[in-house]
Amino acid sequence: MGKGFFNVPVAKNEPIKSYAPGSPEREALLQAYKKMYNSTVEVSMSINGKAVKSGNTRTMSPPHDHKHIVGTYHLAEKSHVEDAIAGALEARKSWSQLPWEHRAGIFLKAAELIAGPYRAKINAATMMAQSKTAHQAEIDAACEFIDFLRFNVQFMTNIYNEQPDSTSDAWNRLEYRPLEGFTYAVTPFNFTAIAGNLPSCMALMGNVVVWKPSDSQVFSAKIIMDVFKEAGVPDGVINVVFGDPKMITDTVMASPDFAGLHFTGSTFIFKELWKNIGNNIHHYKTYPKIVGETGGKDFIVAHKSANAKQVATAIVRGAFEFQGQKCSAASRAYIPKSIWDDVKKYVVEDVNSFKMGSPEDLSNFITAVIHEDSFDKLATYLDQAKTDANANIIVGGGYDKSKGYFIEPTVIVTNDPKYTTMCDELFGPVITIYVYEDDAYSETLKLVDETSDYALTGSIISADRYAIDEATKVLENAAGNFYINDKPTGAVVGQQPFGGARASGTNDKAGSAQNLLRWVSPRMIKETFVTPVDYRYPFLGE
Repeated sequence: MGKGFFNVPVAKNEPIKSYAPGSPEREALLQAYKKMYNSTVEVSMSINGKAVKSGNTRTMSPPHDHKHIVGTYHLAEKSHVEDAIAGALEARKSWSQLPWEHRAGIFLKAAELIAGPYRAKINAATMMAQSKTAHQAEIDAACEFIDFLRFNVQFMTNIYNEQPDSTSDAWNRLEYRPLEGFTYAVTPFNFTAIAGNLPSCMALMGNVVVWKPSDSQVFSAKIIMDVFKEAGVPDGVINVVFGDPKMITDTVMASPDFAGLHFTGSTFIFKELWKNIGNNIHHYKTYPKIVGETGGKDFIVAHKSANAKQVATAIVRGAFEFQGQKCSAASRAYIPKSIWDDVKKYVVEDVNSFKMGSPEDLSNFITAVIHEDSFDKLATYLDQAKTDANANIIVGGGYDKSKGYFIEPTVIVTNDPKYTTMCDELFGPVITIYVYEDDAYSETLKLVDETSDYALTGSIISADRYAIDEATKVLENAAGNFYINDKPTGAVVGQQPFGGARASGTNDKAGSAQNLLRWVSPRMIKETFVTPVDYRYPFLGE
């Protein structure tokens, strides 16, 4: 930037469309869905701007109709990953030097492409590939992704504006360089917005990226790359490879130019990646930045003063939207005995009113879980709960994978606060409830804090401000995103920066400047105006 101090458009959250019957967005979405469902697509890797095919392919099928094939994608060999790294490093020579306003312009254009001509397409792809309802696809693939792109540009300029003090003797400047080398993005199946944000936010700050999406999110990942290409992301800046995660990761982390990992996924995998980086640390040119958001065992705590209907709605929405496949989904709840009967009645009524099936039928609130491994894991937990003496399924508990991977929304009640489903991350439409004595509120808060290794999200529901204050203090370290009188899901970019600590990740807060700061390497520049010509200081005088 040499000809002006440029102000970017003020970031605003993208309005959520309703998809109500008769609305134009509903018609456009269903048309896009039908077109995708009734055709097939071949997804290539994108390496240095070229569509690369290995010839080794896998098929793609909707989780709600797993026998129906909608396309194939090509798996990388080691040479493809090496080509992606080489292409990224070559692209870095120009991309890292491009004035920031041009990088900003690319990703602001990407946001507007998603808001307009790509909206139905990226939402329909997310519905089909990840079995999201129209509403869940809209708040994710469209709105949150748009918000990330817009707000990240604003956050970037805020960062650049943070400058040290200068004096009449010297001008001090802080330059926010991209990392030296290339970065690696590993993204999950459950949020198209996360899949798009992890590589793009690093690229926005001048970095180059090798991106490995989840095998269960390839279909919508292709749409993301189509958007980036049309927006003008230069060849080699974001390179996409699919396939064996271990081979890809080992190849990436064997490079001395590896400079950073941006990860969302399982806690175990993240720890393994961290260990891998540590084992290779003497091999790298610089210390790699490591940012990860992993799992959660997210909670709802109700106080005796809480409104039972509000508690029930928080449970139902928090646990069952997108089949509980959100890192933030409520999966354990603590309800006081005095309001339990009412909460139970409302929860059971709500769950029994759900319709379940394909997301193409917009009257369905529940669709399928992501794949067979997830289905089988959840079915095992449900079968165990049906036989355990200290667990009782009060609604749901059924499952069927004959057509799609359908798990009934399930509520387990236990008299053991350390029962397995109160502790294990399930990542499905299952919540376990422990009913406590009203006068054991303080003890229950300590129990909530001590039960899980995770610390991602949680909520307190109460009409008693003293009870809210106590929970906020006792649960200080139990959740990186803490909600008062709400469900523990639904963080909005620019409003609730997202991330947790403990086993839930590095808490670098996606959707904030804090995250972008991890992808720069500041350089301090001091320019002295009158350079000294004598080494002697006044204290040396006679």
